[in-house]
Amino acid sequence: MSTLKAIMERTSYRGKYKNTPVPREDLRKIMEAGLAAPSGCNTQTTSLIAVDDIDVLNKLREVIEPHFVISAPAVVCVLTKATPAYDNVYFNVQDYSAAIENMLLAIVELGYQSCWVEGQVTDVHKRGKQMAKILSVPDDYELICFLPVGVAENPVKHVKKKPFNERAWFNGFEKSE
Repeated sequence: MSTLKAIMERTSYRGKYKNTPVPREDLRKIMEAGLAAPSGCNTQTTSLIAVDDIDVLNKLREVIEPHFVISAPAVVCVLTKATPAYDNVYFNVQDYSAAIENMLLAIVELGYQSCWVEGQVTDVHKRGKQMAKILSVPDDYELICFLPVGVAENPVKHVKKKPFNERAWFNGFEKSE
């Protein structure tokens, strides 16, 4: 699959996953894609933990929301470490966002589905902190997001995107050639 095809094929999958294990080799490729993402001033503030052990997954499932990800045979947890690049300027949000997008594309390339789950991790319930404790994440890192990884049990539904000319222009806002 070409990069552009993966970009166009990728969508957030919120259905059940088949009980098909994700080989470690594929999880490694997914994480390598994430770690290959650009990083502001090369601060490399993003770290990753793949979880495929059923006992650890079951512990995470006790705190994970939303429930659609519970059936995923693997998850990739995204950690960030706020590190100043210069003059109290931080790029960790951009760093982990780029890493997540790279991983989402790699996931599709390898024949799996996923969804960027962040709001339920960082909300008032502090599920990210609970997940981090289960995974023995040091206090100076924040578990910011996780990606369920698996083979879709249900057909993948693509959302309708607004037309190009409503969101993109050339040479100025709302100008067309």
